[in-house]
Amino acid sequence: MSAILVINGPNLGLLGSREPHLYGTRTLQEVMDDLSGHFPDARIDHYQSDLEGELITAIHGAAGKYVGIVLNPGGYGHTSVALRDAVAASKVPVIEVHLTNLLAREPFRHVSLVGGVCIGSIMGLGAAGYRWAAAHFLEPAA
Repeated sequence: MSAILVINGPNLGLLGSREPHLYGTRTLQEVMDDLSGHFPDARIDHYQSDLEGELITAIHGAAGKYVGIVLNPGGYGHTSVALRDAVAASKVPVIEVHLTNLLAREPFRHVSLVGGVCIGSIMGLGAAGYRWAAAHFLEPAA
């Protein structure tokens, strides 16, 4: 059975109540349950933290356990060199996901430090972005 790790960064634990006009009304747990439902034959573990160091520790701990990491770094994607370095050092491939289109947001959100060291980035597709990223790791290539 293939396994992936979904890591969500700061403020994503507030999904459903945080700026629903941008992020929707579904909770993070609902989004993760939906993701697991789309891939019933895979193990999808998920982790959320508002703390930068805990996200880095989760990335470091993924080696040998997962075929891929789906990472929504939240605001740390724009600011954290340390998170970027953890992704760059990861033995597990990482796909960055953002619920909103960063390029349609404030200028400070237009640059992702993390995205440049990921194998790919998905933004602006809402919760469907998680499914696209997971499919890359869990579905055989056509």
